[in-house]
Amino acid sequence: MPELFDQMQPFFDPRWLRRQIFETIDFYDPQCVDQKNGGFFHCYLDDGTVCDRTTKSLVGTARFIYLFSVGTMLGGPAHWKTIAKHGLRFLDEVMRDRINGGYYWQAEERQVSDDGKDTYGQAFVLLALATATKAGVAEAGPQIKELAQTITAHLWDDAQQLCVAKKSRNWHWTDPYRGQNPNMHLCEAMIAAYEAIGDRAYLETARTLARTVTITLAQQTGGLIWEQYDQNWRPDWVRRAEYAGNEFRLYGYVLGHSIEWSKLLTKIYAYTRESWLLARAKALYHQAWQRAKDDRYGGLIFSITPDGQPLDTYKYYWVMAEGLGASARLAAADPVQQRAYLDNYQWLFNYCWNHLIDHRYGAWYPKLTRSNLRTGYEKSPLNKTDYHPITNEQEAMHVFEKLVPDAL
Repeated sequence: MPELFDQMQPFFDPRWLRRQIFETIDFYDPQCVDQKNGGFFHCYLDDGTVCDRTTKSLVGTARFIYLFSVGTMLGGPAHWKTIAKHGLRFLDEVMRDRINGGYYWQAEERQVSDDGKDTYGQAFVLLALATATKAGVAEAGPQIKELAQTITAHLWDDAQQLCVAKKSRNWHWTDPYRGQNPNMHLCEAMIAAYEAIGDRAYLETARTLARTVTITLAQQTGGLIWEQYDQNWRPDWVRRAEYAGNEFRLYGYVLGHSIEWSKLLTKIYAYTRESWLLARAKALYHQAWQRAKDDRYGGLIFSITPDGQPLDTYKYYWVMAEGLGASARLAAADPVQQRAYLDNYQWLFNYCWNHLIDHRYGAWYPKLTRSNLRTGYEKSPLNKTDYHPITNEQEAMHVFEKLVPDAL
C-alpha cells in the first residue's frame, strides 16, 4: 500500500490522470470480454475474477463501450477500439429491439430476460454510441439519430419536458414511477451526441432537461435535487418499500446527483454561455457539498432526508468521482472561487487515493462505510464498470490541460 498522499501529489497533472484512466481500464482488459456469448462479463471480485458469467446488463454493456472508447480517444492500445466494437455488436444482435425500437434492459447470455424499455438504459446506449463515434467507430454514428428519435417518440413527455422512467417492450404500458435520475443521464447523453455529430438539437434537448430538473423541479424541493416524483411530477416524499435496494429508484436528496448536475450544467454553459446555467451549477454544488462533506472521516456522504438529516452515510465511489469532475469544471468556469474548487478537488482526490482506489489490483472499491471500511469483496458489481471515475478523470484532464499553471 503506498504512503498516504500529501499536498505535493500530482492530482492536477493531465498525464498522471490519463495513466489513472488506463490503469482502471486495464483492470477489465481482457477478462471483461465474453468470447463465447458476446458482450461483456458484468461482475468482478477484488482481483478481477469474474463472479457472474451469464447476466448481461444494458447499462453495463453501454458503459464498457464508453470505457474502451474513451481509452481509444486518449491514445490507448489499438485493441481497445476492437473491444468497443465487440460491445456494439452485442447491443445490435441481442439487446436491440428491431421491431419496436429501443433496447432491452437485461439478458442472460444471449436470451433477453427483461424486455422493458428504461430511459436510463436508452440514455447510456446513446452515450455509448456518441462516445464510440468520437473514438472513430464509424458504424456507431448513424444509430445516434435513430435512438434519439425513438426516445423522443416513446419516452418523452412533452407537457412536462421530461422523459418517463420506463415503458413496456411495445411502448403501450407506462410505469407510474417518475424520477430525475434517468433524465440526468439523458442530459449527459444528449451533450455527448451533440459533441459527436454537431447537431445542435441535441444540445437544446440537454438544456431543456437541465432547466426542467434543476429549476422547475428543484423549486418544489428547496433547491436541491429530489429523486422520486408521482405521475404529475410532484415530489413523492414517501419512502416506498418496493424500491428498497433499487439503485435506479433512490430515495432522498442524493447529494452526489446535485453535484453531478452541477457538472452537466457547466458543460452546457461552455457551449451556450447562458448565465443561469453557471448560477445553478454553483448553487447546487455548494448546497450539496456543504451537506455531504464528512469532516470526521473524509469523503462525501450519500443522502439526506427531506428535513436535511443524514440518511445514508456510506461512501459510494461514484459520488466521490462526480465531486472530482464537478470541482474541476467549476474551477475553470468560475475564476472568482477557483481556489476553493481546486482545494475541494485536491481534498477529495486525496481521500479517494487513500481509501477508494485499489493500488494492488486496480479500479475503485464501490462502497465503504462512513468510517471507510469495506462492505464486501465484489470490486465491480453489475452496472459499475468504473464509468464514473473514468469520465470524471477525463473531465479533470481537459480542465488541467488548459488551466493556467499559476492557479495550481
